[in-house]
Amino acid sequence: MPEIDFAYEAERSLRRIRPKILDRIERSESSRFSFEERVEVIDARLAEHWERLFMLLHQLYGNHYDFFFYLENILLTAIDCWLNRPDDLYDLDIRRENDPGWYLSNNMAGGSLYVDLFSGDLPRLREKIPYFQELGLSYVHLMPLYASRAGNSDGGYAISDYRAVDPKLGTLEDLQLLAADFRAAGISLVLDFVFNHTSDDHEWAIQAREGDREHLDYYHTYPDRTIPDQYEQHLREIFPTVRRGNFTWHEELQRWVWTTFNSFQWDLKYANPEVFRAMSAEMLFLANTGVEILRLDAVAFIWKQMGTNCENLPQAHTLIQAFNSVCRIAAPGLAFKSEAIVHPDEVAKYIHRQECQISYNPTLMALLWESIATRQTKLLKQSLSHRHQLPRGTSWVNYLRGHDDIGWSFDNGDAWAVGINPDGHRKFLNDFYTGAFEGSFARGVPFQHNTDTGDMRVSGTMASLAGLEEAAEQDDKELREMALRRIRMLQGVLASIGGIPLIFLGEEWGLLNDYDYLEDPEKAEDSRWVHRPAMDWNIPKKHRGKKSTPGRLFRSLKEILEMRKALPALVGNQFQLLPVDDEHVLAYLRWHDASNLIVIANFSEKPRSVDLSFLRQEGIAHFLKDVFSQQTVSTKNECSLGPYELLWLEED
Repeated sequence: MPEIDFAYEAERSLRRIRPKILDRIERSESSRFSFEERVEVIDARLAEHWERLFMLLHQLYGNHYDFFFYLENILLTAIDCWLNRPDDLYDLDIRRENDPGWYLSNNMAGGSLYVDLFSGDLPRLREKIPYFQELGLSYVHLMPLYASRAGNSDGGYAISDYRAVDPKLGTLEDLQLLAADFRAAGISLVLDFVFNHTSDDHEWAIQAREGDREHLDYYHTYPDRTIPDQYEQHLREIFPTVRRGNFTWHEELQRWVWTTFNSFQWDLKYANPEVFRAMSAEMLFLANTGVEILRLDAVAFIWKQMGTNCENLPQAHTLIQAFNSVCRIAAPGLAFKSEAIVHPDEVAKYIHRQECQISYNPTLMALLWESIATRQTKLLKQSLSHRHQLPRGTSWVNYLRGHDDIGWSFDNGDAWAVGINPDGHRKFLNDFYTGAFEGSFARGVPFQHNTDTGDMRVSGTMASLAGLEEAAEQDDKELREMALRRIRMLQGVLASIGGIPLIFLGEEWGLLNDYDYLEDPEKAEDSRWVHRPAMDWNIPKKHRGKKSTPGRLFRSLKEILEMRKALPALVGNQFQLLPVDDEHVLAYLRWHDASNLIVIANFSEKPRSVDLSFLRQEGIAHFLKDVFSQQTVSTKNECSLGPYELLWLEED
């Protein structure tokens, strides 16, 4: 076949669609902008983004006989969203187009929460905005709050309606008011875009069950096991303790349904272009509620292809880039955050300004806990040496804990390179963090232990994994001090290593594991609920400003985030490991323009000394000052570090 001239074909297609675009603009109402002004805006965006969107959609759906029909409908869906965009979001789009790297600011610091567990509902969450400001947050991620199936909904990830809020939490209007209040307070609202699957009681699934062929084709369904069995040869099991395999027999349909996660979460069929159009409409609806960052859930699984493991396929990247291009046209103020808890090589592939501008950093999270368990930084350094840098204009989201489990997702090659057997090491880490290793300070809980493969992950709050629960059990002041030092050091690394620091709210007060989930039949089989405790608002009342454990934790984190905002060197992601000859110590340089910051962290409960004389060869001043203690450090002398001590050193 002759090579397609995408520039020509895209321009020709747009010429055909343009009359419908102009008609929509003419029929829309705007008190602020004339017809000509709106045409000028959309023409500029189409000139920049249309050809790319055309090319991406052609790669995915160009073999469909009715490709132009879907092409037109997808673009008009984007135009309709843009025309319905509220004025304040329209203004946000303009600002973000002029400042596309806004998320690289050192003012960015995030928190995530479950609305019901944190505040009860959305109206009461609005009352917590001063609290977020006090802590220094500029980004708040609300875990899924959409209408979801009754009973077990996988923590809200089995969505029944993307355009409705769970009635227990409030209304869509409550969400829009919250988004507006967040924006006025300088806080970006982050929501989930759960686009790999819907709940089995979503309207599309209901229509499929009722025999509607069009909606049946929204999902992967099969009349017998022939095709599922061929797929299963290459697929891994995500929740093996819940059920085996990746397909669920549905009695009403009399068909097997692809269900990667839970049997009530039906995987969407993106090989069908109508699914892409429909999900684009849902995505843009969310954009118009006021969300500024969408967390793209389970990105690795969204495309299926026989003979592969159906994870991280090239078409998955093409799909996300196409969604991104749709947003650049309709809602350019929106950014994408990747959630890819997969091999580090694959995580990095989702991060690009034309795909996901920001991404969770599961490898750093896992290796920080690994370094705390081993008191060694060699595997962490090996990974950072070639995995931490990102494409220009993108950013990591760095976290210690979240709503999900901990998987030991470091690279086997990195482990072997520093003399570690990766399989044995993962077993050690699972044992250490679930209390099976003698001398462990951690109080974690196993998650999804696959007895066939030995694979297991770990649940637990930051405080319980770092030793505060053990210290409370034993009422031991020394253990408590060590746990507090671990937490401060880890949070100081998160806030300075490059990227957006993200806390799971409750961490700031040191909330421990909540074992009450075992008494709830809908949660008892999912140990992740152990690290999703309800916020106890008596703790801030009692401990704010006090020298108690919760008071110290809150004050420490607040200080770290305040200092982060004051240091120009922490803008962006410029990062360089420093060659400190001590396997217990991590050191790195951060810089921006003419500002430098040297971070040194001791991952051991033993005092350490490091030689900093090499810094003079790097052109660093002879005298440095720790921004926290204001103490001066000379690069001529050895630098002494206390147990788990953290230093942020500026040139004095």
